[in-house]
Amino acid sequence: MTMIGVVRNPVKLESEDEVRTAVAECIPDADIRFFETTEDDPGRTMAQEAVDAGCELVFAAGGDGTVRAVAEVLAGTGAALGILPQGTGNLLARNLGVPLDGVQVAVAHALGAEARRIDVGTIEVTEGDAAGEHVFVVMAGLGLDARMLEETDDELKAKAGWLAYVKALAAAAAVTELVSVELALDDESADRARIHTLMIGNCGTIQGGITLLPDAVPDDGQLDLLLVSAEGVADWFETVRTVVWDNGLRRLLGGETTSTDVVRHASAQRISVELSRPQPFQIDGEERGQVRSFTAGIRPGALLVRA
Repeated sequence: MTMIGVVRNPVKLESEDEVRTAVAECIPDADIRFFETTEDDPGRTMAQEAVDAGCELVFAAGGDGTVRAVAEVLAGTGAALGILPQGTGNLLARNLGVPLDGVQVAVAHALGAEARRIDVGTIEVTEGDAAGEHVFVVMAGLGLDARMLEETDDELKAKAGWLAYVKALAAAAAVTELVSVELALDDESADRARIHTLMIGNCGTIQGGITLLPDAVPDDGQLDLLLVSAEGVADWFETVRTVVWDNGLRRLLGGETTSTDVVRHASAQRISVELSRPQPFQIDGEERGQVRSFTAGIRPGALLVRA
């Protein structure tokens, strides 16, 4: 008998019945175990309980925080991750092609897909509010995107979804300042720059279909890096053109990724960052306080997913 676990955020997914019905349509005799997240635990303990119970497939039913918590536990095990996207961003689901239009189709997608392995990113914060090691499956970063999360109105987010980020983006851009950074890729010597945004990703697409990291592939054993140092109206126009046109539409038509003096791309397996002063930081869309120095790494093929 197939044993399936469901780590459910009760705020995002209120009913278990819809999941049971959807699974039963694909696997009538499946043994389904539900584990409910709490305010203090977004899913790590529950995911471990599912693995310990012998679940070979564990669904993360919630937003990006639930998906990341479950993925962190499943990485390195033989249990596969399934995603029932119930959040605003649903970043990993978007990047892996998981349907976003309901529980039934998401369950059918996972149960019909062959298991594949994807990479998992790691962040070792050496100085900052969130000191210690963290796992990410999509992207982590500081600057504009992290400030955008700080500025996002939770009430507006609940009512308007991703449009709440547009308002927050404008507010964040107004207060974002350039900061000095020392950056080292793999075994290369550290380079210095002045930036306001740094993104490190295992996947490249965010809400609205915007691709910030056009070379990011979730199973290539590499991290992709974006640095933005726009200052003034002309620089911001160049940033938008580079992201939306050069590395968006033209890239889809077969062009190469474009870097400029304002928007720079790179890839590595290890990225060390030291900032001149603490900056707001996010991991997979969640605020993680302020950081000043950290190292990002990659665990190739660590996570089994059904997508």
